[in-house]
Amino acid sequence: MTIRLAIHGAAGRMGQRLIALAAVDRELELVAALDAPNHPRLNEDAGIIAGVGRLDVPLLATLDAPADAAIDFSVPDAAETILEICRQKKIPLVTATTGLSESQTAKLRAAAKEIPLLWSPNMSLAVNLTMKLAEVAARALVDKDADVEILERHHRFKEDSPSGTALKFGRIVAEVMNLTEHRHGREGRPGKRPHNEIGYHAVRVGDNPGEHTIIFALLGESIEMTVRATNRDCYALGALSAAKFLAGRPAGMYGMEDVLGF
Repeated sequence: MTIRLAIHGAAGRMGQRLIALAAVDRELELVAALDAPNHPRLNEDAGIIAGVGRLDVPLLATLDAPADAAIDFSVPDAAETILEICRQKKIPLVTATTGLSESQTAKLRAAAKEIPLLWSPNMSLAVNLTMKLAEVAARALVDKDADVEILERHHRFKEDSPSGTALKFGRIVAEVMNLTEHRHGREGRPGKRPHNEIGYHAVRVGDNPGEHTIIFALLGESIEMTVRATNRDCYALGALSAAKFLAGRPAGMYGMEDVLGF
């Protein structure tokens, strides 16, 4: 069965890649491409915007076409809008928007009681596999006096810091190892590193699509897990896999671990 797909944030960098890859996926039918009401390219063909030729799907600000699933790669305020539309229309929603406030996060969780909702700060299959590996390492080192630091690199245009992915890595490790202090960078003379601390360091350079390193360091030895993207297609392909997984599921909150079968 072909899944009818709506893409929100369709004129953005990720949205364009989603359109391009969905257009050649025989399991998907692109039925809607959505963006902000004031976007300068509204009513243009989404395929032309994405550079893949005419698809006869215009860029619109409202969702009128019936859809089996929607994908959101946008900004927090816009994510609220598509969330409400999907809730009202009972459309399963995959959202990868980061930088959400506590109230916006609460709205996601509330909506998951009414629709199938998959929320992940990173749609990469490799990243989510690495999260599982990081959890395994954290459990093995929970009582071994290990220090944990997370380094992340992204392009100069990324607005939130540290990345939502880095924060999720941190939450996974901190929960397992009972690390209660989350430190973002260091300067001056912060003193001896406390054992209950996990550190985050963000780098913003060029067009880096995403790179995360989780360091588990003991005295005399260390383990580093690094996962990096070479282009944005890994995020788009992961999101498309998530949409296929979510279509037809019962209401509830899902994650990429469900898509991967963990």
